[in-house]
Amino acid sequence: MKQSTPKIESTTTRRSFLKASATVAGGALVGALDVSRFAHAAENNIIKLGLIGCGGRGTGAAGDALTSDAGTQLWAAADVFPEKIDLAINTLTPMFPDRIQVPRNRQFSGLDGYRGVIENCDVVLIACASRFHPDYALAAVRGKKHVFVEKPAAVDIAGIEKIRQADELAKTNGTGVLAGVTYRYHLGRREAIQRMHGGEIGEIVAIQCDYLRGPYRLIERQPNWSEMEYQLRNWYHFTWLGGDDIPQSLIHNLDSALWALGDVMPNAAHGMGGRSTHFQGSMGTSFDHNHVTYEYPDGRCIYGSCRTAVGCHGLNKDVFHGTKGRGYFSAFQAPYITDLKGKILWRADAALSKTSPYEQEHLEFLQSIRAGKPFQRGKTLADSTMAAVLGQLAVYSGQKLTWQEAVDSKFAFPPTGDLTMQTEPPVKPGADGLYPVAIPGQTKYM
Repeated sequence: MKQSTPKIESTTTRRSFLKASATVAGGALVGALDVSRFAHAAENNIIKLGLIGCGGRGTGAAGDALTSDAGTQLWAAADVFPEKIDLAINTLTPMFPDRIQVPRNRQFSGLDGYRGVIENCDVVLIACASRFHPDYALAAVRGKKHVFVEKPAAVDIAGIEKIRQADELAKTNGTGVLAGVTYRYHLGRREAIQRMHGGEIGEIVAIQCDYLRGPYRLIERQPNWSEMEYQLRNWYHFTWLGGDDIPQSLIHNLDSALWALGDVMPNAAHGMGGRSTHFQGSMGTSFDHNHVTYEYPDGRCIYGSCRTAVGCHGLNKDVFHGTKGRGYFSAFQAPYITDLKGKILWRADAALSKTSPYEQEHLEFLQSIRAGKPFQRGKTLADSTMAAVLGQLAVYSGQKLTWQEAVDSKFAFPPTGDLTMQTEPPVKPGADGLYPVAIPGQTKYM
């Protein structure tokens, strides 16, 4: 995501926590804050971080938090697969040699490993298969732990409701919730949004959102794996685990659009999508292209497109069309504003725009915790996830759906209840090795 042309996700392409000045910046933060009011920290003011999900995204989140505050330690870790815990620890230890304190008795594998992390830590970082985000976040808040929840918050309506419960509970018990909608912590975008809110492009009448990238890596099936293990290791490719590409990728752009519109939600959505002939059938149940139109009662629209394909044009760009001008976002590049003829009227400071929003979000979150005023951003994440899920359901079903219809449906991907490695996954490949996919006009979710 650090380039204008999106590429296949990996720890090195998405993350930016390998900075030589990291420890110095974190130390300056700790010294500037009133640590006496920090709840959950030990007497030495160390914040114990717990990581749930030790893949590239989770390892990156832990690195960002450690970079942002030198008073943090990685204290516990969980993943379905123990070798991923080892990989995360081995990746982070050279960067933070004295701050990775995760002995074997604080390493928790399996689908119930998240409980051990919550019990042992002050701040819980959740970046695993998105299906599990709601249950883990709600459990963390119930345990009165601060929590970072990666986007999307959920893959279905039932999960979003749990995130809303966690948000309300956090406000009651004083725990903080950080939402992984990273663009809100990009300093250049913040100034651009302030300018648009101030009327510099006039009234926003339409927003174009595009996220076109290569597919996530497919991990080759091994003979000793069960079907459940194969799907868990490739969860991005299975809708019941990852929610498909509108919640996984386009959510970033949609969140920026909602932000620009004052977090007013659309009232309906319709769309189209499917699987292209070149997209390998073994890539699970997800579509490889989606387009969704979000409608507002006053006629404004958000037009969102995403595609995952090899050898095709890549793009991560948002255009805000106003009555007086336009605003332009492109991943983490400096945003700019033009008049209606394309003349640039303002461009964000380049140096400011290079500040890592991944680190910035954790810096601000940890700062709020240490100040005794942890912020709660669960509603923001729930709303943006709801917009993404609404769009995906509209695309899959081929129907126009209102926001309220989707909420009232309480749609939940099967299976229900707690999962184990022995649980039968809800989808299996046919004799031809292909998984069933949604058929717009036939598949029903309501």
